[in-house]
Amino acid sequence: MARVVVNVPAEAKRGEVIEIRTLAGHPMETGFRRTQLGELIPRDIIRTLVCTYNGVEIFRADLHPAIAANPLITFNTVATESGTLEFRWTGDNGYSATQSATIKVV
Repeated sequence: MARVVVNVPAEAKRGEVIEIRTLAGHPMETGFRRTQLGELIPRDIIRTLVCTYNGVEIFRADLHPAIAANPLITFNTVATESGTLEFRWTGDNGYSATQSATIKVV
């Protein structure tokens, strides 16, 4: 099971711009490094992060081999209504992680 951390404000005013932070625990192997014996280490990266707000996609990131291990991604959105933000990470070798957070809009 992948370790994913999501930071979303518990409450916001309608129309307020909120900051969302998420981190996925993953070693992120580029596929360009070699072992001590000279063998190529296979690529193993997170390829995408998709965030939906009450089922509507609000953010998508396509990641590449140059991204750091345990990537921390921060983005902003507007608080429009109370509901759920769902985060879906997918990657090489069957990697998949999901996490959700709720927000109350007043």
